[in-house]
Amino acid sequence: MPRSKVRWWSVFLSALLIFLPGAELSVEAQKKKSSRRRARYTVPSYGNPTGKDTEVGEDRAVREVAARALGKLNGSVIVVEADSGRVLTIVNQPLALSAGFKPCSTIKLAVSLAALEEGLITGDTLLRVSRRESINLTEALAYSDNPFFEILGKKMGFEKVSSYSRLLGFGELAGYLVEDEYPGSFPTTPPANGGVARLSSYGEGVKVTPLQLAALMAAFANGGTLYYLQYPRADGAPVAFAPRVKRHLPIQRWLPELRAGMEAAVLYGTARVSAEAEEHILGKTGTCGEERAKLGWFASYGELPTGERLAVVVLLRGGSALSGPKAAEVAGQVYRGLSQTYLLADQPETPELKPATSN
Repeated sequence: MPRSKVRWWSVFLSALLIFLPGAELSVEAQKKKSSRRRARYTVPSYGNPTGKDTEVGEDRAVREVAARALGKLNGSVIVVEADSGRVLTIVNQPLALSAGFKPCSTIKLAVSLAALEEGLITGDTLLRVSRRESINLTEALAYSDNPFFEILGKKMGFEKVSSYSRLLGFGELAGYLVEDEYPGSFPTTPPANGGVARLSSYGEGVKVTPLQLAALMAAFANGGTLYYLQYPRADGAPVAFAPRVKRHLPIQRWLPELRAGMEAAVLYGTARVSAEAEEHILGKTGTCGEERAKLGWFASYGELPTGERLAVVVLLRGGSALSGPKAAEVAGQVYRGLSQTYLLADQPETPELKPATSN
């Protein structure tokens, strides 16, 4: 057919589509789809995260730093002593002590440990994640590579992924007599949406709390002791504080591999915004959507210049501006602020100088 006729038929068909009823429906469908996309996240990104908190029993200096770092973002910050399990502060207590949220990519730490312990991989094992790319565990954790962990989840199966996740504290109370705490939840069967693969990459079907992730990060920091988190809620209680051990995790052998991935995430991966701090910070981000809200996690631990080891977990919940990297940015500000606070607290007091009076 001559080119002129081909062009003519193209113009004719285009004009005909405009007047077809299906075309009008298609336009309406596109409008609805666009509207749904705009309405995907309806939870606000900003608010007053400290409005319903009580400060009794909290470390006021730590709380001030954490609250300032979070600002008006809709989220929560929890800071825990890694070597005792004592909760120093919880900013936005109603959110942190709620029934839990999808862990997003923070579940990959449990999947990593399971795969290492089961001998499925070592720190140097390369897995092919696409036609042209193979990566190891460090890179997978640094960039939160979903195919890498979906492959591991499928190879291990639901029962093993579940067993190791529960060992690390998923699906159980993290605190000791913490009022209003929920245990989160872990499914008894593979989730209908994506099965064990999606559970291993996004945490599908799982509900985790900031307290659970804080207890896990503390264990990573101290070498494997999973403490019951204690949250003294009366002034003067810290004087009588005594740590309570829940169990010792058999993770010492694999901590170097896990730490390498979490450190890489901070130095050049998904949490790189927190690498500006002078403190040694390691952590894992998580970003996903749940119940008309975007979730941003950063589960981390770090050592301050004075030697204190702290676990800091940030959860953000709101619109599209919130994400794991944004949570990492908040955590970085917490570590920097706490470094200054602790250093100032350790300095000897300087006598106040009074202005000289003239004779």
